Amino acid sequence: MTSADTVLHGVTIRPVAGPDEIALFNRLPYTINHELADDLAEQRRRPGWMWMALRGDHLLARVAWWGRGGDDVPLLLDILDMDDDAEDLTAVGQALYAEAARHVVPPGVTPPEYGRFIPANWRQDPATFRAVRARMAVVANTGAELTVERLRLEWRPGADLPTPDRRLAFRPATDTDELITLMTRALDGTLDAHSRADLAQMPAHEAAAQHYERELATYSSPRRWWQIATLGEGGEPVGFIIPARNAYHPVIAYLGVVPEHRGNGYAHGLLAEGTRILAGENVPRIRAATDLGNAPMANAFARAGYVNFERAINMAWS
Repeated sequence: MTSADTVLHGVTIRPVAGPDEIALFNRLPYTINHELADDLAEQRRRPGWMWMALRGDHLLARVAWWGRGGDDVPLLLDILDMDDDAEDLTAVGQALYAEAARHVVPPGVTPPEYGRFIPANWRQDPATFRAVRARMAVVANTGAELTVERLRLEWRPGADLPTPDRRLAFRPATDTDELITLMTRALDGTLDAHSRADLAQMPAHEAAAQHYERELATYSSPRRWWQIATLGEGGEPVGFIIPARNAYHPVIAYLGVVPEHRGNGYAHGLLAEGTRILAGENVPRIRAATDLGNAPMANAFARAGYVNFERAINMAWS
């Protein structure tokens, strides 16, 4: 129980007691609710990272952070939900986030980024628009700003495989140093908002190496899936494609074309190869994402048969 009890007329703000309270926590709907029990079991979440605002047994709001298994500090605030029929919606959400963050985010540390999946048509549906904006307002009121809106994409079995690019040959990306070098080169002129934010804080090679260590190196899927594309057999590298499986889905984790080879449509060939590799594993779906403002990549995914099933917004504290 917190001081919010008196300020918000009998509202109790507290973390979940453990896995037995997942059903209570999931009374507010969200697209990843079905993942939360496994996340707790695999320590991608902790009970102390999952907080609720309750009035009696009525769940008014909830927040939760996510991290990689075994992390002591979360990497992302990815759940912030409120009962949109509650009269004191904004006040409850604000009080819940403030109290939870006080316990979860270490003093003096910039809070983890806020990310949320939202319907693809969220601006067209008035109720959805209000709900999304209400959640954004809670974190905006604490100093966070919108950094990017992203397209969430999916290729489904039964769709045609994208046509290979016969100009390209592929070989496994077995040399980590070579891959990081190509990643570094691909950051030159990138349209990706997160990459551009990294480049504002560190040199390109450091940003590439950090991305490799924090994300790519954590995948348990086979490294032989990763491919470097060259101009014909033995030709110079054009780019790379990283098909993988994260903790939830088969994904196109990363695709890059080096600057001197952009504008020639090679992204489609890279995407075709990555899609072919994963489809050959009989996966139920392939997930991917790209920034709304990255028109070349969005067009490449559309051409390859990926559908935009959802969007995501990210907000960050400076």
